[in-house]
Amino acid sequence: MTEHLKPARFLSIGECMVEMAPQAGGLFAMGFAGDTLNTAWYARRALPPEWTVGYLTAVGTDRISDDMVGFIEDSGLDSSAIARVPERTVGLYLIQLSGAERSFAYWRDSSAARLLAADAGRLRAALDGARLAYLSGITLAILSPADRAVLLQELTRARAAGTLVAFDPNLRPRLWPDAPTMRDAVTRAAQVADIVLPSFDDEAAAFGDADPQATARRYAARGAGLVVAKNGAGEVAALSDGQMTLWTPPAVAQPVDTTAAGDSFNAAFLAAHLTGAGLLEALQAGAALAGKVIGQRGALVEL
Repeated sequence: MTEHLKPARFLSIGECMVEMAPQAGGLFAMGFAGDTLNTAWYARRALPPEWTVGYLTAVGTDRISDDMVGFIEDSGLDSSAIARVPERTVGLYLIQLSGAERSFAYWRDSSAARLLAADAGRLRAALDGARLAYLSGITLAILSPADRAVLLQELTRARAAGTLVAFDPNLRPRLWPDAPTMRDAVTRAAQVADIVLPSFDDEAAAFGDADPQATARRYAARGAGLVVAKNGAGEVAALSDGQMTLWTPPAVAQPVDTTAAGDSFNAAFLAAHLTGAGLLEALQAGAALAGKVIGQRGALVEL
C-alpha cells in the first residue's frame, strides 16, 4: 500500500507516567504525561478530526493504571494498543523548576511500559496500516536490549509497507547504562526513521556536534530524508532531501515552564507535514505551538 493511500492514523509509542507538577504554595498537582504521550496529545489537537491518534504502551491492572487509560481515552486518543501487565504499575516523575527551566526526578524501575515491546505480534498489529509511527529515545531507553531489537524490527517492517517513521532521539543519559550504548541505540533507530527531530544541545553533549547543521547532516547521513535540529530559542537547522534550511523561531515573551516544548513542537510540525504543509510552514506551526505551551505550567496545557 502506498503512503498516500494509508488511513489517516498517527501512532505514538512510548511511556506515559504520573506527573507531579509544582503549584503555588509548595503543593503539587497530579496528572499524566510523558514525552511521546505529550506529542500524541498535542497531535490530536493539531490534526484534522478524521485522523486517528493512537498510543501504544503498557500499563498495570491497578487503579492508577485504569485512571491513566481513562485519561488517554478522554483526551481523544485510541487506547486499543495499550497492553495490560499484571503485577506491574506505571512510572511517576516530579517536575522541579528553576525559573522557566525544569529538571525531573523519576520513579520508573518497575514500570509496565518497559514491556511495551515484549510481544512482536501485538506491535505488528498496532503498526499495520499506520500513516506515521512516532517514538523517542526514551522509548528505546526503557526497553531491554532484546525488546529494543524487536521494536526496531517491527518498525522496519512497517516502514517497508509504507508507514512513515518519525523519531525524536530525546537523549537522557541517566536512562542508559553508558554513553556508547545510548549513542549506538539512537543511531540504529535513526537508520529506520524517515523523519528525525533531535535537540541540538543534547546532541552536542552526546555526539560532539559543533552546530545544529552538523546534527542535521549526521542524521541525514543515516538515511533520514527530513531532519529538524531544534535549538531552543536559537536557529533551527532543517535538512530536507539534501537541502539545508536555517530558521529562527519568534521570541517567546514570557516563558513560564519549558516542559513539553520539544514534544509539542514535534506534534504541530508533524501534523502540518502530514497534512501537506511546506517545510517553513511546518516549522512555524511547531514553534507557534511550543511557544504557547511554555507560557503555562505543566506538560499538557489547554490553549
